[in-house]
Amino acid sequence: MTAHIAVPAGRAVRVRVPATSANLGPGFDSLGLALSLYDEVVVRVRPESGATVTIDGVGAGEVPTDDTNLVVRAVRRGLEHAGVPQPGLELHATNAIPHGRGMGSSAAAIVAGLMAARGLLEGVADLDAATLLTLATEMEGHPDNVAPALFGGLTIAWMTPDGPAHKRLLVHRGVSPVVFVPTSTLSTKLARSLQPMTVPHEDAAFNVSRSALLVAALIQSPELLLAATEDRLHQAYRASAMPETDALIGLLRQHGLAAVVSGAGPSLLVMGSDPAQRLDAAGLVERHAESTWRPLMLAVDLGGATVKALPTLEADLAQASTIHGRPPA
Repeated sequence: MTAHIAVPAGRAVRVRVPATSANLGPGFDSLGLALSLYDEVVVRVRPESGATVTIDGVGAGEVPTDDTNLVVRAVRRGLEHAGVPQPGLELHATNAIPHGRGMGSSAAAIVAGLMAARGLLEGVADLDAATLLTLATEMEGHPDNVAPALFGGLTIAWMTPDGPAHKRLLVHRGVSPVVFVPTSTLSTKLARSLQPMTVPHEDAAFNVSRSALLVAALIQSPELLLAATEDRLHQAYRASAMPETDALIGLLRQHGLAAVVSGAGPSLLVMGSDPAQRLDAAGLVERHAESTWRPLMLAVDLGGATVKALPTLEADLAQASTIHGRPPA
């Protein structure tokens, strides 16, 4: 794709991206769920080159505030794909998604940047949904988190010879998620390194059956969630890196609650078949956890990432002049 028109200075967009939980037990690297916890980013094109980043909330004082920032890199990747000149960028992020805890923070940052690029390119070039998924997967390495972040709901994501693909499904209204977030973090790279390159055929077949059942449980039969979230592919192998997560999941499942590792962990996700199960889970964690775990009572996000155009600086100045009784210059 090639465009010869630069993005105008002053153009600005606001993006909102949901948190996600991937794997959901047996659906390793394929199933993901969008959750009602959001990062919001405002990106404005400025005349000066380079990028400036300000951050409120999660990540403030920790993540880069220049061109190496992941959101900025994603914006520039989207603009590069469209073939437009790279402008100066001013970015302000208000983050709520925890970092390093298995809730899709890196996927959210990538999706935020690409969605911002899409908005900034309005009338200049088009980044369609398939392109956004492809670019996001290239940056993230796999589509299980970026797909629900982009499209919302429950997503099944898979790779084809032509790139990533996805199917979005609506979740049964009885499904009630709660995520328990610890103070500790865990690197996705470390979690993946603990898994073997091969698994027994019996375990692979077990997970195929549970993954199929999980889709049915989430869209039609929530009462099957406990059986549907059994896993033999990844959680046991990663348990040594997050022993308290593993212990709490065992406890919750003993009490009939569909508890799984959220993404690469160490957060844990409980998918209740009704809202009362979330309260049961919270009580068990509060009584038995050895450290502090923050419960997040969330809904399934249905819309995925959104982008909205904002007034340009020139429009802001004109509006301010009119409000104060002066015509714009």
